[in-house]
Amino acid sequence: MSAVASWNPLAVKAPLSVVADGRPHLAPSVLHLKAPTLRGIGMQMLTPAPFRTRAMVDDDERGEEGGVAVVQPPEVSEAGELKKKLIDLLYGTDRGLKASSETRAEILEVITQLEAKNPTPAPTDALALLNGKWILDYTSFSGLFPLLASGRLPELVKVDEISQTIDSENFTVQNSVKFSGPLATTSVTTNAKFEVRSPKRVQIKFEEGIIGTPQLTDDIVIPDKVEFLGQNIDLSPFNGVISSIQNAAASVARTISGQPPLKIPINNTNVQSWLLTTYLDEELRISRGDAGSVFVLTKEGCSL
Repeated sequence: MSAVASWNPLAVKAPLSVVADGRPHLAPSVLHLKAPTLRGIGMQMLTPAPFRTRAMVDDDERGEEGGVAVVQPPEVSEAGELKKKLIDLLYGTDRGLKASSETRAEILEVITQLEAKNPTPAPTDALALLNGKWILDYTSFSGLFPLLASGRLPELVKVDEISQTIDSENFTVQNSVKFSGPLATTSVTTNAKFEVRSPKRVQIKFEEGIIGTPQLTDDIVIPDKVEFLGQNIDLSPFNGVISSIQNAAASVARTISGQPPLKIPINNTNVQSWLLTTYLDEELRISRGDAGSVFVLTKEGCSL
């Protein structure tokens, strides 16, 4: 540790004396020295200092001046803060279908700010980042799922997941919607090929649609009571009838589950689209479609 030494002048008192030989000599005297005071980073020699705890570091972690390198927690980047704000805004919007106009405006503003800080300016040159399964968290394009947007799904059927899986080695894209009901789950999928057209844009050509084979739900629970037109209806007297219907439906579901999925070829060359990736990192992707819509997707298994 370097230090600045502050010395007082050396005080020497040695009076001359004359001895028998007639020559002057220095008389014996005491040499008075003032101890130096060493001042450095966090240290003063011979001076009490308050006790402070420090992180233990190796010699390699000490600076050239010898100071102790104190490890600081990593700072959250501005993009990280914007991502957290975006995810908070998406909560409760049901992938955008239940978002109010005010919330949509806030979401779009944060998306625009994130796009300006895109860490991957040429996403199609970073196909390894694009590769994998992405879960849809928000879209402004209600026409992508007209059945959902129009509210024509039966009340007992719900959408479990909407995803897009990109295989960058084979240049394929798979869009999938998973549905679940009281007795079984199923999915509707489209398979497509994509071509890179620019550093941010890919052209997508759909090849086939697939209606997945329904899979029987392992545990079917019938509630004791249901609310209908504001009235609570007790279902316990109908347990026997409900069990019979449930068993019959389960038998049908098992039969259907043994069938292969239904594949529907898409031969129309006009069934194409393009996708512009405007933000991409290891866990978040923002894309814009050819209809001016926006999509926010998170990587499966990420911490967001």
